[in-house]
Amino acid sequence: MTNQLKVASDNVEQTIDIAKRIGARLKGGEVVEIISDLGGGKTTFTKGLSAGAGSVDKVRSPSFTIENVYVAKTLTIYHLDFYRLNDSGIMANELTEKLSDKSAVVVIEWADIIENILPKNRLVIKIKVTGDQSRQFDISYPDQLSYLVKGLD
Repeated sequence: MTNQLKVASDNVEQTIDIAKRIGARLKGGEVVEIISDLGGGKTTFTKGLSAGAGSVDKVRSPSFTIENVYVAKTLTIYHLDFYRLNDSGIMANELTEKLSDKSAVVVIEWADIIENILPKNRLVIKIKVTGDQSRQFDISYPDQLSYLVKGLD
């Protein structure tokens, strides 16, 4: 990842707004890795991302189901959570299929277990809790994905 951007949010509404702005720019074929501690705001960020892409589907944490799917205007958003997996197993094969779908956006939480199959060209968002509702987003991205974060700073 060559580029870095830091964006602050004072509350949940700002977090969702930041994510919506990124979501509105999704074209398909993107991979978004979201990193934070438990309760850091990964699902909240995904709610905004999905809404920005035009989905009206209810976004829930996929912690127990591993995968949730949201349909947006022209995209399918796959929201994956590998927190409970000890081995990537069959999910690695399924993920490889999703990564090759140019009309899909893949959002991944707890990606450590499948790090070896993730594309280098992905948006990585590290969420740091800075207060009760405030967050800092450390965003890493390659030049090819700069359109997603343009104007966020």
